[in-house]
Amino acid sequence: MKGGNTKNMDKAFVKVKCPDCGNEQIIFLRASTVVKCQVCGATIATPTGGKADIRGEIVEVYS
Repeated sequence: MKGGNTKNMDKAFVKVKCPDCGNEQIIFLRASTVVKCQVCGATIATPTGGKADIRGEIVEVYS
């Protein structure tokens, strides 16, 4: 899924690719805390009060 299209994804986990190092990790789409890359520490997602602002590419969606 390219372009960060999060339409029609209500309660889901997503695999996100870090924009800095390329590491892929699974995060909750409605994250309530800042999510950092486990490898390089870059911010991958920030909370917005609803769906998180995903800064990397969404690679896969798990629902």
